[in-house]
Amino acid sequence: MIATSLQGLGLEELFEILDGGDIEMAEIRLDLCPLGLDDISELFSSVDVPLIATCRGGSREAEEKLLAAISAGAPFIDLEIEAPPQIGKRLRRACSENGCAMVRSFHDFSSTPPLPVLLSTLEKARAFGGEIVKIVTTAQSEADVDTVMGLYRSAAPGTLVAFAMGASGAESRIKCLAMGAPWTYAALSSGSETAPGQFTLGEMKEKVYGSFRLIRPSSPLPMPSSKSFAQRAILCAALADGVSHLEGYSHCGDNESAIALARRLGSSVSIEGSSLAINGIGAVPGCLDAAASGTDGAIVHTGESGFLTRMAIPVLSAISRGPVTVTGEKTLLGRPLSGAHDIMAAFGVRLTPLGETSAPRKIDCYLPLSVTGPLIPGRADVSGKDGSQLISGLLAALPLCSGNSELHVSNPKSIPYLFITLDVLKQFGITAGSEMEGDEDFMEEGDWNLCTGISFKIRGGQRYHSADFRIEADWSGAAAFLVAGAIFGDVTVTGLDTKSLQADLSILDIMTAAGASVSEGAEGDLHVCRAPLRAFDTDLNNCPDLFPVVAVLAAFCEGESHILGTGRLAHKETDRGAAIVSMLTQMGVPARVEEDCLIISGMSLCHRLLTGKLLRGGAYTSHSDHRMVMALSIASLGTAATSTSCPAPSDSTPAGPIDIDDTACVAKSFPGFPELFKKLYS
Repeated sequence: MIATSLQGLGLEELFEILDGGDIEMAEIRLDLCPLGLDDISELFSSVDVPLIATCRGGSREAEEKLLAAISAGAPFIDLEIEAPPQIGKRLRRACSENGCAMVRSFHDFSSTPPLPVLLSTLEKARAFGGEIVKIVTTAQSEADVDTVMGLYRSAAPGTLVAFAMGASGAESRIKCLAMGAPWTYAALSSGSETAPGQFTLGEMKEKVYGSFRLIRPSSPLPMPSSKSFAQRAILCAALADGVSHLEGYSHCGDNESAIALARRLGSSVSIEGSSLAINGIGAVPGCLDAAASGTDGAIVHTGESGFLTRMAIPVLSAISRGPVTVTGEKTLLGRPLSGAHDIMAAFGVRLTPLGETSAPRKIDCYLPLSVTGPLIPGRADVSGKDGSQLISGLLAALPLCSGNSELHVSNPKSIPYLFITLDVLKQFGITAGSEMEGDEDFMEEGDWNLCTGISFKIRGGQRYHSADFRIEADWSGAAAFLVAGAIFGDVTVTGLDTKSLQADLSILDIMTAAGASVSEGAEGDLHVCRAPLRAFDTDLNNCPDLFPVVAVLAAFCEGESHILGTGRLAHKETDRGAAIVSMLTQMGVPARVEEDCLIISGMSLCHRLLTGKLLRGGAYTSHSDHRMVMALSIASLGTAATSTSCPAPSDSTPAGPIDIDDTACVAKSFPGFPELFKKLYS
């Protein structure tokens, strides 16, 4: 990143410059700008561009200005290590309380001390609370530059900004980015330099980016409807008595499979633009006359949707008078319904595979299969280790039974999706009680990943009622565009609910942990722009669909990121864990899986640009997985094909674009993705 040093400017001048679109990061010299405390608060609370609040001198006035910036949301403050210790402690405490990173800085305006002295200074700055340490000396020779650059051997990636001032040290302002510095500094224009040897912003951009194109769409990108909400609402409306109206619908393969299922159950569905009208069947036990459908009973097709299949199995067992055959297509036929036998048997339902049986299929259940009920209410303890989808189906089906039920789920996964199910059911008149379990850490933090069990109490004899329902926009698809903005420029998406129950809302926490700049506009637009990205640790057990695109994010974060939850990926549209590691390895990104954790060694975009380590192009496979298509598409923005000035790769691997073998599969969840992706540069 290039931080433009701004000095001698008033509030309105600063706003005009920062809103102009040329500045990607800025250092605000509060000691040199005529800004009062109210001005500082307004500036740092209003600007999306990452800002460093700097105020030299170590006085009480400097402390007050820095505190005002911290309280207003400054992502970074810069305090010299010579500042009085008590001021440093107070500012450090304020940074911790407000999520601000403290930079402790040292400047030598006359010389470059020997490396041992600089290493001692580095350790001192760390001890004084420097999450990021800035060491700047004055170079009289190339040897001085080499001395300063030697500091990077003793610093963790992304935690040190070290270069030399003066004519001899000018190039070190660029070289530091190639060593892993999170940012460097440039002057706004000639004559506004804050230190000798400083390049202007225009000069620095040319040296760092050359012809590489950063993205900045001209208008907000609209997100499609969430298929997590849409499929649940469509099925509930099909089971309801009367006509339901669903607004905000957008078509995709999985949603269309849900509509086909609704029609197969006997409901009528009309589509007009983004509106659905569904006349439900008023479902009661035994209302689906399977025997009348043929000698082998009813046949239900769930397309390629794993969720729809698992949701339908319990519902069909509750409303059918006889066996029902459930089948699907494409990758779904090769994906096991792990745990389905045991869970459904706990409620008296028998699942019988009808396809060819091979050794692995004796362990897991595959489509096509026969579902033989009826669903018997009662109490059962089941494992949630294989996911939440079949449990969501039970929550939808058990209320239709004549008696009450209790369902205890141990080791629950994808917990947010269970609460999406409860939320949608409630809109259609179905209620169920729930109680989450966990240790003291869970009770204090409320982190779903710490939940050890959930108990549901379900009253029988309930009936679905028609409803008017607005379908939320989709966080899963939006994650790809948000990550694109965090890595490659500036993206605004519209239509998302930041209070959603969708598990993939977690992408905001992940990007924040990685250092991206995220803000919500007055109209509900969500804006993400580049900031210094650092390695992060996260747990995706409850949102496994984020894995591919979060892996791409990690590839552009300086340092080693750790992503838990790879065990959830084996039975998606492909073995996503293996597919992600293969993808990253082919791109030249070190990645491996250890136990349940994906470990990725990343580098910032500037680091890659300056060292010839942009991602490798060539022929890639999506494994017919819609999530992999989105991840590969975002990764394609970071190949050498996007920049004619990037140094050539150091080996013979392809430097061209990423060519994806199958992109049509993205229509499963987001058919409009290719067209929206093209708008990133419009």
